[in-house]
Amino acid sequence: MTPSTASTVHSFAHLPPLAFGDLQGCRTPFRQLLEKAAPPAGTPLWFAGDLINRGTESLATLRDIIALGDQAVPVLGNHDLHLLSVSAGIRKSKKGDTIDDILAAPDAQDLLDWVRHRPLAHFDNGMLMVHAGVLPQWDVATTLELAHELQRALRAPNWKETLAGLYGNEPNRWKASLKGIERLRLTCSALTRVRFCNADGAMDFSSSGGLNSAPPGAMPWFDVPSRKTADVTVVFGHWAALGLTLRDNLIGLDSGCVWGEKLSAVHLAPNPAERTLFQVNCESCRAAGGGGN
Repeated sequence: MTPSTASTVHSFAHLPPLAFGDLQGCRTPFRQLLEKAAPPAGTPLWFAGDLINRGTESLATLRDIIALGDQAVPVLGNHDLHLLSVSAGIRKSKKGDTIDDILAAPDAQDLLDWVRHRPLAHFDNGMLMVHAGVLPQWDVATTLELAHELQRALRAPNWKETLAGLYGNEPNRWKASLKGIERLRLTCSALTRVRFCNADGAMDFSSSGGLNSAPPGAMPWFDVPSRKTADVTVVFGHWAALGLTLRDNLIGLDSGCVWGEKLSAVHLAPNPAERTLFQVNCESCRAAGGGGN
């Protein structure tokens, strides 16, 4: 297979993409939503990370996305990285995980290699997609550069060593002088885990709740003043407690499908007034247990 790059522009790019929130193994709602949205043939299908885990059909969901070929443009989320870590013996499965069927599949290695070669950021036509967020000091070029550094490390022969070093909350503040695994860890924390920052862009991981649970002095990463990606539309998932968030330059798509709420997709027309929201209910995909996303 040929790995894509952080800013790969596919042959489908002449059509505005249809972007999906976190699927997390909820295959039935995904298929229902795709049918409801009925995108024109060749429409790029963007996925804001966390394709698998906690939902009841992780393996089938993953196969569906892979079968879409280059039409599917997913970025890696924390659950996708968790799958890789469990497969590598870096982490143990958690209560509520639904990744055993992937790990036990006869073609598990091919599936895991496909996941490992997905990008961590994607930019096209003035729209940037990541799983969780971007730090306020990063413009699009910096975000893509850092994402590509991390992608390259996760595709290298020593990827397991890199992956093992990505866990931890420090450093939590961007410095251009960061090098090595600390630079990669901060990049991974921002792109796949961040929710709250302080005004200086220091990440705070003490809360995964909604806006009213912001730690003292902290705010959503996207509300930090002078955020350098405010001039583009940022598409993200990850934050189920935040819920669907639609602004002209910000589209938060995790509307809690795996928790029995809704799965959301937005047709990303360049003009915000022409964007279309599609949703389906997800009562059948409520997570069995375990922690948050």
